[in-house]
Amino acid sequence: MSALKKEKPVHAWSISAATEADWSGMWEIFHDVVQGGDTYSYDADTGEEDAKNLWMGAGKYGTGALAYVAKDGDKVVGTYSLRRNHYGHGAHVANAGYMVHKDYRGQGIARALCAHSLTEAKKQGCLSMQFNYVVSTNTRAVELWQAMGFKIIGVSPKSYRHAKLGLVDIYIMHRFLDGVEA
Repeated sequence: MSALKKEKPVHAWSISAATEADWSGMWEIFHDVVQGGDTYSYDADTGEEDAKNLWMGAGKYGTGALAYVAKDGDKVVGTYSLRRNHYGHGAHVANAGYMVHKDYRGQGIARALCAHSLTEAKKQGCLSMQFNYVVSTNTRAVELWQAMGFKIIGVSPKSYRHAKLGLVDIYIMHRFLDGVEA
């Protein structure tokens, strides 16, 4: 007899624009991720109001960001924030940040969020997406972004103060949006 191959369960997360009601789940993820000091440049003590303004684009930061959530039923399991990388003559380049709930990592949520963000960016008229600050030691993210078509186009040496490793490099990663369905 042959052993049955155990298949990974297929999840159908719903991804949609974030609402005010989603914020508590998003905050739980944001707070946990920045506490690690290994992937984002936000201060570990970033307060909830500042986090909300940064991620959702309102308040004193006025980032123009649009936030989205991935849900498993009613639970927020991931989120991304999409914005223009620059304004004016650089507004055709998108930028995004992604965070996944610690209990849901490794299940394809970040990939699904990235794919969704590429489509959203193209719908908004962007021609490409650029990540300005990918921590080089975040190898899972670097490998995923490369699998999603991003190329490392620059390295900024010792530009991130990693909580455990000290000063490490950051990557600038870029991809065009041709071939992405809008």
